[in-house]
Amino acid sequence: MILTEWILKGRGLGASDVHLQADTPVVVRVRGDLLAISENLSATRIAEMGQQLLGSEHWDQFLARGSADLSMSVAGTRCRVNVYQTVRGVAMAVRLLTSFVNNLKGCNLHPDMRKLIEAQTGLVIISGPTGCGKSTTLAAMIEEINASRARNIITLESPLEYLHSNRRSFIRQREIPTHSPSYEQAIVDALRENPDVLVIGEMRTPDVMRLTLNAAETGHLVLATMHSATCAEALSRICMSFAAEIQSSIRAQIADCLVGVVCQRLEYLSNYQIRVPRCELLTGSSAAKGTIRGGQFSQIANVLQAGGEDGMWSFDRYQRWIEQKKDWVIPVGTPVSPIETVAGPAAKTQETGSRPKTATIEGPFDLSIDEDIDLAELARKIDEDMR
Repeated sequence: MILTEWILKGRGLGASDVHLQADTPVVVRVRGDLLAISENLSATRIAEMGQQLLGSEHWDQFLARGSADLSMSVAGTRCRVNVYQTVRGVAMAVRLLTSFVNNLKGCNLHPDMRKLIEAQTGLVIISGPTGCGKSTTLAAMIEEINASRARNIITLESPLEYLHSNRRSFIRQREIPTHSPSYEQAIVDALRENPDVLVIGEMRTPDVMRLTLNAAETGHLVLATMHSATCAEALSRICMSFAAEIQSSIRAQIADCLVGVVCQRLEYLSNYQIRVPRCELLTGSSAAKGTIRGGQFSQIANVLQAGGEDGMWSFDRYQRWIEQKKDWVIPVGTPVSPIETVAGPAAKTQETGSRPKTATIEGPFDLSIDEDIDLAELARKIDEDMR
């Protein structure tokens, strides 16, 4: 399929997404900016690609619903594809995922994030806007557990994005609706499957949120993602999803089981030509739990500012850590400017082992030498001047 060529071209440009729509060119998102990489596509051409991707059975479901999600591997690149209807016909949004899931260090996250997965039970929420790398952070946490402890990990995702291999842990990955009709049913089933760690791809509905809190209270470590701009907004959104008369009990549930909340954004580092997460981290300290229990979500910012000793990070403080950090991990395949390497011009000279250029004098010059002058001293001064 021609889609493979565009995915490969997007990957070569370091793109995070590829967008296709009728009567418009193929557009890729590189470092947050959109870039056209083809001529206009016809509606017929995109519809044919959609049919090939989904197959006849899922194509009929797509026509009835208007959208479909799937995951696939294209030329070694793991992709999450959303096929949807627009006024111009069928369109596609393809998220290009990294081919290898790194740990927290490999994803350029602060080491304090590891404290969240050291808990035996409780709730860890990973939040942020769309496209900020929540799935990658979640996968990195799974890999941290997988490399260090023997745990039974069950993941519930829609669709499956990263594929994990068993190392020390046993990982069971289930896709919604392929392997279970809904998140609600999958969570109920998972509690009967002896999990130590339960991973929930996204909390969207009140029922999923309620079941997630119940799972965190019953002796499991639960990792879940949701959309929000701050940690306070994530917690407030969970509570506000329920009826007013039960919100106080929901706040108590959250306070009892909360391990931590991460909210992240992506920051572009021009010197290294990479995008790294910029995070806000709220841990389940007594101050944080008291604030949540009282419903004072507007005070979460103050708790973050004062919670440095408890491993908390505000966006501003995390930004200062980013500015001071030098040992960034550069993902394989990151395009590098031909003019300047990631390490910079000065580092390039050191890496290649080339000697610095020495000063030169162009054109003839006269040098008058006194008979009594010390020639060795004169040579030394000339050598100093040349340097």
